[in-house]
Amino acid sequence: MKSIRTYIPNTITCLNLLSGCTAVFLAFNLDLPTAGLSALQWAFVCIGAAAAFDFWDGMSARLLHAYSPIGKELDSLSDLVSFGLAPAFLVMNTMLRAGSPLWVSAFALLIAVMGALRLAKFNVDTRQTTSFIGLPIPANAIFWVGALAWITDHAYPGDAVMAVLITVVSLLMVSEIKMFSLKFANLSLRENVRRYVIMAATVLFVITDGVSGFAWTIVLYILISLLGKRTDPDASEADDK
Repeated sequence: MKSIRTYIPNTITCLNLLSGCTAVFLAFNLDLPTAGLSALQWAFVCIGAAAAFDFWDGMSARLLHAYSPIGKELDSLSDLVSFGLAPAFLVMNTMLRAGSPLWVSAFALLIAVMGALRLAKFNVDTRQTTSFIGLPIPANAIFWVGALAWITDHAYPGDAVMAVLITVVSLLMVSEIKMFSLKFANLSLRENVRRYVIMAATVLFVITDGVSGFAWTIVLYILISLLGKRTDPDASEADDK
């Protein structure tokens, strides 16, 4: 009989999936106020929770030595919902709310399609054990949380700008650009300079620009990855996808 500890990582992964499903539901009720927040803001919370669960399911699997083929597949399916489908529907419905035609707004579904391709490539690519090739799908979702928060706080930038953003960010997920993992194998400053820079920048961006700051964090992450000569060594598995 299996020990209960073997079920813990998959249970956490299911919480990731549940958070993503809730975000999808909220995406179709953007202006619905609940407990002092709009549905859009609650969707941001759900995607943030999904990202936390996505981190802890991998961490718990390593700590408990509870790896399983089912867990790997469940993790990818959950990530597709939470970090691919949820942001795609949030973007699509934000565009619809701004007055975009349905056929233009539906272009946002490219986020989910490229996210699926990203996950499929990751699962069969042996080069991505300690670093990434292409933008990790959780980073894609975090970017869109920040971008949609900026749109809410400022103004809709127009269909052309949104189409360009959707295309660029989606293609980054399936690109051949090397990107470093944000996970720490140790606390060494020399080996984690870029990670500490991202952490400090995130705090600064959020303090100065609120939730919108997360979009700038991902932009900075992409730029640092492009400028870096090589990825940092990382003993942990890159399960952020």
